[in-house]
Amino acid sequence: MHEETVYEALANAQDDGHWAFGTGFDEPLAGVDTTVPDGVDPTDLGAYCLMLGDDALVLAQRLTQWMTNAPELEEEVAIGNVALDLLGQARLLLARAGSVGVLGRSRELATDSVPDEDALAYFRAPGEFRNTALVAAENGDFARTMVRLLAAATVRLAVLARLRDSRDPVLAAIAAKGVKEVAYHRDHAARWVLRLGDGTGESHRRAQDGVDAVWPLLADLSTATDVETRLAAAGVAVDPADVLDEVRGVLTQVLDQATLRVPEWPPAAAPRGRVGEHGPELAELLGTLQGLARQHPAATW
Repeated sequence: MHEETVYEALANAQDDGHWAFGTGFDEPLAGVDTTVPDGVDPTDLGAYCLMLGDDALVLAQRLTQWMTNAPELEEEVAIGNVALDLLGQARLLLARAGSVGVLGRSRELATDSVPDEDALAYFRAPGEFRNTALVAAENGDFARTMVRLLAAATVRLAVLARLRDSRDPVLAAIAAKGVKEVAYHRDHAARWVLRLGDGTGESHRRAQDGVDAVWPLLADLSTATDVETRLAAAGVAVDPADVLDEVRGVLTQVLDQATLRVPEWPPAAAPRGRVGEHGPELAELLGTLQGLARQHPAATW
């Protein structure tokens, strides 16, 4: 029986111990064909899943920092739901990476009872993460957070929409579900950017400051890594350059409607986060995310 919530999982749990950071849910890829498509290097496929999964995991962790700090109670619930959606996507994508053997040192550091997706989330060093700088950057104020969410969700939605046709059945299934979730994330953020940009003088100033802070983080989003190039040619992944026009069009439309100045698009830069190059802000964030698991790697409940 599939358990939809953590409460059902707890109610139906067996007497045997469960890892403290798991949930007792079904295997994340249960019922999905996990066969690697012909002609595809499993290492490349796993690395690509880490890119998408780490983006979701890190952004989810950033958004949880707004819990008890959001400007409205209703908005706090909304941000929490967005973070949970992203966490669910991260779990599936990291599980897919683990299923093809891309685990790095995380499997050595985690105990045998720890699922692959948890090992990847909790037992990798910052340099082993493949997320972009866009999702790792500090939140700033609420306006900047909404601008960043708008940009990140716009990019992710464009990628997931194309991944529904991926030759990898797991990526295609994750994308089909994720498109609905991320469409809400983008629209929710867009409504806030419109409200803040076309609101009071103070809200407009903060929204514009948020745009100016977020825009430089878009520089490497359209530059493909070698992994993305190979997998896109094989019909498995999406070349980030293929979504650039759509992303720019959506962001420009929202900012125009919000009476915000649209900055010049930053010059294309070589990928950094996708190859494990991160600033100190990621290490600080992971310290919070991973601290309990690393202190008690074999804990059960």
